Amino acid sequence: MMNFAIAGCGHIAYKHIDAIEKTEGARLIAVCDPNPGRLEEMRAITQAAAYPDLASLLARESGVDAVCICAPSGLHAGLALEAIRAGKHLVLEKPVTLDLAEAEQLRQAVRDGGLRATVVHPNRYRPAIRQLKAALDQQRFGKLSHVNVTVRWNRSQAYYDQAAWRGTRAMDGGVLLNQAIHSLDLLQWLFGPVAEVKSLVATRIKQIETEDVAIAAIRLESGALGVIEAATTVYGHNLEETISVFGEEGYAVIGGPTANWIRHWACASMGREETAELIRGVEEDPYGVPGHRCIIEDLVRAAREGRETEITLEDGIRAVKLALDMTGGGSGELARSR
Repeated sequence: MMNFAIAGCGHIAYKHIDAIEKTEGARLIAVCDPNPGRLEEMRAITQAAAYPDLASLLARESGVDAVCICAPSGLHAGLALEAIRAGKHLVLEKPVTLDLAEAEQLRQAVRDGGLRATVVHPNRYRPAIRQLKAALDQQRFGKLSHVNVTVRWNRSQAYYDQAAWRGTRAMDGGVLLNQAIHSLDLLQWLFGPVAEVKSLVATRIKQIETEDVAIAAIRLESGALGVIEAATTVYGHNLEETISVFGEEGYAVIGGPTANWIRHWACASMGREETAELIRGVEEDPYGVPGHRCIIEDLVRAAREGRETEITLEDGIRAVKLALDMTGGGSGELARSR
């Protein structure tokens, strides 16, 4: 049995609770949060031991094997290092951190501790995305010419005003590190590392410290070109999250308000009936097993089997680096606008 603790009892923590409850060999035994009301609500729901901070939890709950870091983004690295130094495995909510120096600290600490760390990029487990990954691994689309990832979402001013950390550089990180980070992870998981970035970012509409819209032209290490577009400025509601790939022998577009549906799919090696069956299979179950559950299950198995997790700390850091390259905090070749 792997005993879990949750650090941070905001809304995302409920997905971790559900995932732990539904994972064989996993059990939630402790939670912590500095907000007394939120902590009491979580304690009542889970019956887990409750603490005001992670240090107290780790001091009292020696049976904890793994900690889920669910606090605001700017607190991730500090809490993760506390857990690592106590010898605990990690489930890190996205983004891993907002700072590459902190990311290097985490990388070294996990390595030195011989621990398992995974990052919450649950979109990898969506059925449509799994089909796209399989097709790419089989080179169904041939040599790629270009790819696109698009996040056209709405976040109202009320959303940002609801919590003091939202929209701040120190705790949130902006549209790329908060809302679009999953797409940046998928981009590199599906299509390979990014070699070159030229970007423009701006704060156009929302009254926040960070960017609310960003675009970039990229070159992948494979030579394929790409475009990234991310915004929380779309009027009224979330419009789309889309991943597109175009190659010499086919193309695919995964889209919808969230990238759960196959909008277009064609490739030379697949007939009409096979393509229709693939699309039909996704439409019958576009969400699949919740990604958080897949991630918790994988961590339990990885720790038991002594192997690396499917989504690694390095994967999470790679997505953060691309976001920071676009905003000027990384090492990419940039053209920026404020």
